[in-house]
Amino acid sequence: MSDESGVPVPQSFVALYMEPGRVKPRASHAQIAERHEFCEDLAQLLAQRAGEIRADLGITRQDVLERMRRGLFGDDSGVEVHEAQWVWTRLLELLGWSP
Repeated sequence: MSDESGVPVPQSFVALYMEPGRVKPRASHAQIAERHEFCEDLAQLLAQRAGEIRADLGITRQDVLERMRRGLFGDDSGVEVHEAQWVWTRLLELLGWSP
């Protein structure tokens, strides 16, 4: 499965839409691909912003991550909790930072 930009949707993202004991996701391939594209774009933007925040404010990685985490897991983030966790993991991967 690929999103609209042609990027393959990783199994870790598809798994967000799998119910325990089921073999078929609870959303269509198109819906999952669309959400993946949004979440991947969000992770990429946050990674870029994290570097800017650290440089501009001169704060620690931990402080940057705490600010990012509060925003990502906030009510108005635009992602569901399970998607936020995936974006968080992807953000850390992109930054090469540990939590």
